[in-house]
Amino acid sequence: MKGGIMNDILRKIDILKSKIDTHRPTDAHLLKQLREYFRIGMTYSSNALEGNSLTETETKIVIEDGMTIGGKPVKDHLEALGHSEAYDLLFRLAKHKDITETNIKELHRLFYYRIDTSHAGKYRKQKVIITGTDFIPPAPDKISDLMESFVNSIPGIRKKNHPVEFAAIIHKELVTIHPFIDGNGRAARLLMNLALLQSGYPVAIIPPVLRREYLDTLNRTHKGDDKPFNKFIAGVCYESAKEYLRLLEG
Repeated sequence: MKGGIMNDILRKIDILKSKIDTHRPTDAHLLKQLREYFRIGMTYSSNALEGNSLTETETKIVIEDGMTIGGKPVKDHLEALGHSEAYDLLFRLAKHKDITETNIKELHRLFYYRIDTSHAGKYRKQKVIITGTDFIPPAPDKISDLMESFVNSIPGIRKKNHPVEFAAIIHKELVTIHPFIDGNGRAARLLMNLALLQSGYPVAIIPPVLRREYLDTLNRTHKGDDKPFNKFIAGVCYESAKEYLRLLEG
């Protein structure tokens, strides 16, 4: 039954994608507006999932107007600006069909260099403890080999899975390796969206209101049960594709 539900969601996503494809090539002005709309939504939501206090409107003001928000931490502003830069890189990388270690490191570097230059885009050299879970990330000395193995496996994972499932799997894999000292969740969501864009799907936004379900299903992957997380990601991909089509046809 679970497989049937998942296949049904994937079928619905592909129907939406087919409708979106009928609007391609999209008018350049409209395409720019769509990208800016999802820039704010994705930056706000991905940062909010990690505790950033900026609202969606405040995120828009910081990114588009270059203004600071009174009473909000400096770090929250820097995270918004950094994620916006990484978002632009997604669309440049989406023109290619491969994903490299350099791509992953650069996505992390762009959103993190304002916060911590010494660790931006570089693998961690120390152990980390993740609160709220009994999952223990790999030791630092194993990260380089694990990342090389992971990146080498990407073409095979892509070939065997639906693009949405592929995006969910590589998200999970990166978080499991936990290669960076901080920002692994955001790096994984950027990587997931790179995979979606490369396959012609809109970016997927995980609303902060779904944070508990997101983390719960992600934690289950560490115990060997990937299906709930894959289904969760398919659900947010479906909602994001619906929103993208609504804006296209509006």
